[in-house]
Amino acid sequence: MALIPSLFGGRRSNIFDPFSLDIFDPFEGFPFSGTVANVPSSARETSAFANARIDWKETPDSHIFKLDVPGIKKEEVKVEVEEGRVLQISGERSREQEEKNDTWHRMERSSGKFMRRFRLPENAKMEEIKAAMENGVLTVTVPKEEEKKPEVKAIDISG
Repeated sequence: MALIPSLFGGRRSNIFDPFSLDIFDPFEGFPFSGTVANVPSSARETSAFANARIDWKETPDSHIFKLDVPGIKKEEVKVEVEEGRVLQISGERSREQEEKNDTWHRMERSSGKFMRRFRLPENAKMEEIKAAMENGVLTVTVPKEEEKKPEVKAIDISG
């Protein structure tokens, strides 16, 4: 199994994960994937940022999502919950304005829109979701309802 994550760029997500709404792209990371001549330049500009990387971990009391969004203000990010228990995180990094007197030698930082969507499990407390941004990392915490343990009642045996 150790070979499988390396084939897909170190991805740790499971393609069979019922909560993930990500679309699998088998050509992600290949040199030719963003250089096709028919792709509009606006799509090439946003392709690197559109796939913002996110970590999702589950603790005994919550689900925690961490998304790297360096250089973006919290006002430029939206965290929403849609019908059907879907958590949506979206935003946009504006492109730096070019001045006529400036000479760019390299432009590697991505710009454009991003959006990630996740179907939350049934035990998520939708009304208690919290989000915080610190040092370019957005953290969304979704508390979980306490797991109700079945009540076991002892029955006396007569006779």
